[in-house]
Amino acid sequence: MTDGNENARAGRSRGKLSRRRLVQGTAGTFGAALASAGIYKMIDTIAKPPDRPAAADSAPIQEQYILQNEQVVMVNGTGVKSSKGTIAVRVPAMHDHVVTARLNVSANAKELQEAQHHLESVLLDLERRFPPTPTGVATMVAWGLPYFHQYIPTLRKASGFFKAGTPYPAYLPVDLVTSKTEGHTVYALQEARTFPSDEPPPGFGPVRLEQNDVAVLLRSDSLANILAASDSLFGPGSNRAGSLFKVTSIRQGFSGGGFYGQQGLPSKLALAADIPGAQSIPRQAQGFLGFATTLDSNMGPGTIANLETLPGLTDQWPDGYFKQGTTMHLSHLFQDLVTWYEQNFPQYGDRVGAMLHPGLSPAPAPGTLALQPAGQSEAEVAEGVKRYHSYGHTGSMSQVDSTTSPMTSNYGKAYPTGTTIPVRGDFATLDNPFHYTSDPAADHYSEKPAAGLHFVQFQPTISLFNLVRLSMDGHYPDRTLPVEPRSPHAGINSVLNTTHRQNYLVPPRRHRSFPLAEFLV
Repeated sequence: MTDGNENARAGRSRGKLSRRRLVQGTAGTFGAALASAGIYKMIDTIAKPPDRPAAADSAPIQEQYILQNEQVVMVNGTGVKSSKGTIAVRVPAMHDHVVTARLNVSANAKELQEAQHHLESVLLDLERRFPPTPTGVATMVAWGLPYFHQYIPTLRKASGFFKAGTPYPAYLPVDLVTSKTEGHTVYALQEARTFPSDEPPPGFGPVRLEQNDVAVLLRSDSLANILAASDSLFGPGSNRAGSLFKVTSIRQGFSGGGFYGQQGLPSKLALAADIPGAQSIPRQAQGFLGFATTLDSNMGPGTIANLETLPGLTDQWPDGYFKQGTTMHLSHLFQDLVTWYEQNFPQYGDRVGAMLHPGLSPAPAPGTLALQPAGQSEAEVAEGVKRYHSYGHTGSMSQVDSTTSPMTSNYGKAYPTGTTIPVRGDFATLDNPFHYTSDPAADHYSEKPAAGLHFVQFQPTISLFNLVRLSMDGHYPDRTLPVEPRSPHAGINSVLNTTHRQNYLVPPRRHRSFPLAEFLV
């Protein structure tokens, strides 16, 4: 039997060996990076895939962003207003890859429509090979503003959705709420921006606001399935779609672990990669910072994150072109584990206060796996600052990212007050900052692993994301909390260092391939 120190030393030894043998894709070799998984190959040798129930119907749905047949399990946890109990947690796919690209297609109707048909053919073939679930491959295609601006300047054909001659950006979904507030048209998809607490690591320069045309998210319990899907979409050959794209980054990572009393993937991989502070990660933790990230109560239910689901939010109800789509924010950030566990928040109670809100004192076990937060109003957050001179991460956002009154959706679904709207799809990573980049200097690429997060979130409008992200920094529409947003008193901000951001529009499945190209002539 070995003690914790021996396990840590063994993990560090394995990590050094693994990096030499497994980091095959480098910053400048796209082909090798596409075919390899680097250190993430270890996952299939150290972790067993979740025992998911068979999908009764694995036919793809229109909502690309929803992970079909995602298992929900009850785990031991702690509620902040109660003692021990069980908490519902979604079990995400073990492997996650995001590939970003610019287009290798001329901006004319004929080539775009040929590309549209070719990409859709490849995607349909993938769906025939792999069900769109974690046991197969869930594939999602999202499009950035540069695609619409450069490739879809004007819709030349009339349709049931648009008039002939509709120019960019008038065909994009309109954010009705923000448009009314600001007195001019605001679209659901907006350019990415920076936030008060955004601070890149030393030597990185400002946060890079990316300008990719497209991003593809691949999720699966099988690494082999993801690599096969990546090859079909971005590899060479007439039966693949690689000729359509100039890949700018490959972002790899993992989710889960610890749901069944096993050691979680964050602990295992961080130890193997010899990440500073790795020995402090709780054994069963789902994320590097030690807390569950996919609590069912903290994830938007059903199709609530669709553009058209909540009444009056956008103009896509009842029959918009992008109906059953959503918006996506994609970013990368480093997580400073030494500062989190050893310097700013050395006690479990300190970390609970930073992650949720101050004034809580739940038992440290099993709360390190799943800790059920209690929502806070903006006034309660402000009162907490007066009393404790600090606020917590989820507490600062809990009212802003949720329904503020009972609401019935356009589909007749009743949502009680406090129902979360966004859906998170983020995943842990050891990329520094990416597994592959076409521009190593600008992206500050390094082969040295680093604890981080590829943050992915879906919500009906980017304005909602911006509102939630600003509240994380203590900035509300009617007040700003008297706390420096990078200080240890501002939730988890002091241990996060953002490097890249971009926003995307996720069309419904029926329009996922080169949306709107059919209206060009």
